[in-house]
Amino acid sequence: MAKILMVVSAADRLTLADGTAHPTGFWAEEVAVSHRVLRDAGLDVDIASPGGARPTVDPISLDERGGVDEGAAAEFRSYLDSITDELAKPLALADVKEADYDGVYIPGGHGPMEDLAHDADLGRLLTASDRNGKIVAALCHGPAGLLSASGASGESRDTGAGFAFAGRRLTVFSDEEERQGLGNSVPYFVESRLRDLGAIVETGPAWASKVVTDGNLITGQNPQSSAETARQVITALKEHAVA
Repeated sequence: MAKILMVVSAADRLTLADGTAHPTGFWAEEVAVSHRVLRDAGLDVDIASPGGARPTVDPISLDERGGVDEGAAAEFRSYLDSITDELAKPLALADVKEADYDGVYIPGGHGPMEDLAHDADLGRLLTASDRNGKIVAALCHGPAGLLSASGASGESRDTGAGFAFAGRRLTVFSDEEERQGLGNSVPYFVESRLRDLGAIVETGPAWASKVVTDGNLITGQNPQSSAETARQVITALKEHAVA
C-alpha cells in the first residue's frame, strides 16, 4: 500500500503586510476532500505538522464568507470530524523520515505562508523526496511550502539560487485570486514569489479547477482543484508502481 504524508500548517494566523494578525489555518475543503480521495483509493495517509501541533481550520472555509455553502460546509465538517483523532495528534515534521513515504501532499489555506514556507524540516523532506523521484504535491496556498526547499521564505528577496523547484512547471493560488480576497494586505503573493525563484507558473481562470503535473511534481491552483489534485497523485503512484 502506498503511503502519503499530508503536511498541514499549524498556523492559526497570518501576519499581514502591516504587521497585524489575520485569523487563518488550513482550508477545510482541501484537507477533507484530498484526504478522502486518497483514502478511498486505498492509500495510507499520515498527517504531520510543524512541531506536531494540532492544525486549526480556517473558520471562513466552513461558511459563506469563504464562498462555501451550508451543504458543502456540513460535508467538510463531517469528514474532518471523522479524522479528528489524526488531526489532534499529527506527527512532528522533525520526526518524519522521507524513506517511510511514497510522497508528500501539502494542502493550503493561508497557514502555509506563515509557517511551512520557512520550515527547515519540510525543506529537507521535500528536497529528499524530489531527489528520489517521489511524489511532491501541493494545493492552493500549499505551494508556499515549496519555498522551504531553499530556505527562501516569502519575505526574502533571493535570486532563487538553490531553489529545488526552479525551472519546474506548477500552479498555485493565483495573484488574481489573492487580489479578490485579502489583496495587497498579504505579506507576499505566492504566485509571484515562486516566479521570482524560477518556477514556471501556469494558472487558469480564477476559481476553476486546474492541476499541473511535471513529472513527480503535482500542483493544484485552488480549493476547486482539491479532488483532481488528489486523483492525479493516485494516477502518478499507479504509473510509478507499473514502471
